[in-house]
Amino acid sequence: MEDFDRLEDLAACELCEHRCRVNRLKEQTGICGMTTPVIASATLHPAPPESYTVFMAGCNFKCLNCQNWTISQYPDNGFSQRGYETPENLARECIEALSSRTATTMGADRIFFSGGEPTIHLPYIEAVVEKARKIRPGTKVNVDTNGYLTEESLERILALTTSITYDLKAWTDELHRVLTGASADPVIRNARYVAQHARDKLWEYRILVIPKINEEEIRPLTEFIARIDPSLPVCFLAFRPNFILENHPGATRRLMERCLDVAKQSGLTNVHWAGHTGITRTGIRTDPEIGAIYRSPEAGLAASYARYAGCRTHPRTCSDCSSSQACPVKKYTPTTAT
Repeated sequence: MEDFDRLEDLAACELCEHRCRVNRLKEQTGICGMTTPVIASATLHPAPPESYTVFMAGCNFKCLNCQNWTISQYPDNGFSQRGYETPENLARECIEALSSRTATTMGADRIFFSGGEPTIHLPYIEAVVEKARKIRPGTKVNVDTNGYLTEESLERILALTTSITYDLKAWTDELHRVLTGASADPVIRNARYVAQHARDKLWEYRILVIPKINEEEIRPLTEFIARIDPSLPVCFLAFRPNFILENHPGATRRLMERCLDVAKQSGLTNVHWAGHTGITRTGIRTDPEIGAIYRSPEAGLAASYARYAGCRTHPRTCSDCSSSQACPVKKYTPTTAT
């Protein structure tokens, strides 16, 4: 795999704020569980921004609600992926796809790296982009990220992107840790930096709205964004039952409209929502033993789902968990999909 630069980044990996310092080139794995870059799939995609989307396998989060869990929880869950492609071959594939009649009709005008979390494969992405722009100078690039990058990695991402879509899971650190297994602090820090120093590259912040779990996070998140710039774009995504939260009720249209009202009350002027609403599920009750560990009832409820899926380390923080390399959450297979 000596076909892209900065392999040293994988030899003592500190690309994200877990800073595991494992040698991924020698098959050592950190929180993300990844060694070499793996492509899950690649396809022309109509969702804005329209693009040729490359889904990278693996993630440094273990989100209870993940809709792409077959990709993000690889390799632990055993689902097969497309595999490795040299940066040159993938770059050529992307440019050919973006030059097709289908792409023109769709309006696809950029390579979109998604996942999972694509930034855990940052040196590889840099190589693909470099080679794509040698084939077609000025090729646009979007990266979708959960924001859990080191400050250096964020600078590198901003240097190569035309646009960035940025996911915000929660405002409070406790709830963010329960939902993702990681702290909110780097995510909020990087979200602020993007807004203040790369406003022109921000396609939008995306906030998944999970009923009864992060509803109370909407106001502090929107107030945080509005304090920086009221015109920053925000899209609320309606939660659909998925992965560990497969039995949790989906977001309602009424809830999504209320999120817009809260955002506007916070001062935001560029907000909308998207997604399928009204999926009913019965949900579960908070485990009293787990609920007593957490300050907020919302975190206690989310943690109860995690425990049901096999998570035994609470408060939930993956970097402190003795089972991080044999995580039952990553191996969980839901019985339903939406």
